[in-house]
Amino acid sequence: MVNELFQPVWWDASTGALALIDQRKLPGELRTVTYTSVAETVVAIRTMQVRGAPAIGCAAAYAMALAAAASTSPARTDLLADLAAAKQMLDDARPTAINLSWATARVLAHLTTLPATADLRAAALAEAHAILREDQAMCRAIGAHGAALIPASGQVLTHCNAGGLATSGYGTALAPIRTAHERGRAIHVLVDETRPLLQGARLTAWELQRVGIDCTLIADNMAASMMRAGRVDCVIVGADRVAANGDVANKIGTYGVALLARAHNIPFYVAIPSSTIDLHIADGDAIPIELRDADELTMLAGVRTAPIGVHVANPAFDITPHDLITAIITEHGIVRAPYAAGLRAAVR
Repeated sequence: MVNELFQPVWWDASTGALALIDQRKLPGELRTVTYTSVAETVVAIRTMQVRGAPAIGCAAAYAMALAAAASTSPARTDLLADLAAAKQMLDDARPTAINLSWATARVLAHLTTLPATADLRAAALAEAHAILREDQAMCRAIGAHGAALIPASGQVLTHCNAGGLATSGYGTALAPIRTAHERGRAIHVLVDETRPLLQGARLTAWELQRVGIDCTLIADNMAASMMRAGRVDCVIVGADRVAANGDVANKIGTYGVALLARAHNIPFYVAIPSSTIDLHIADGDAIPIELRDADELTMLAGVRTAPIGVHVANPAFDITPHDLITAIITEHGIVRAPYAAGLRAAVR
């Protein structure tokens, strides 16, 4: 299928289609799906067939290539207008993760700079390929930089899934853990189940088992007791958007884990590619938070677990203030407080 063990997004050259691992089916079934239109890709992103900020960025880049291929507009200006419309559809699919709009903007901006004689359809696909390759390299670099922060034989707690399935194949938060493991260090990972969609239980634990890294699945509300018992040496998470001051939007529950880490004097690290940094947003209060369907909380595997008619709040993300973060790991190195200058330098 693919060379990378957990590559969730790739281009099927034989059919000219976007190919995905349907992450809703894991861990029970490893199913590949293919899509040939922007509308199908939007549904895949909204329904979390593909998820994780870098992964949906890569998927959206390929969807822009699909839009270019599908456009029947003969004029350059009309083709670019079709792509601008496709970009808006994709950007609206999930508002919090900046990588999505970053990728669509990059493809569209690249095409507008090309000469009038250029083949824009081929160029769109080439740029999507470049985004995927760069993400693969960035994840490996995050692993190399971040491995130094992982204790030699320590226990690491992570929340949600920021592994290969959330990226182009290697991960952000799991990249330092995987790199440390590949270097022969005895790492044990405590995996928060991550309610309500159980990305930790379904995806992170599955990934870690597949690469031979010891892990223990815990309920989200066990994190405090594990820290108090001395079973957590550091916490490492990914992010969907990082504001200019270092505030971080990540899966709901991350803020609580950061507070617990501070209370127990445990380092709390965030691992991201530079494409996740949004210098146009001053702080976390300005980051849009996606609200998801109530059924994610009231149903579990098709079985109702809450009374009909109950009011539901289901934000997909929360904001962790920068002063709770020990360091931010990027492909360019480790950024520490004060974050503003270091994050500006990381965006190249």
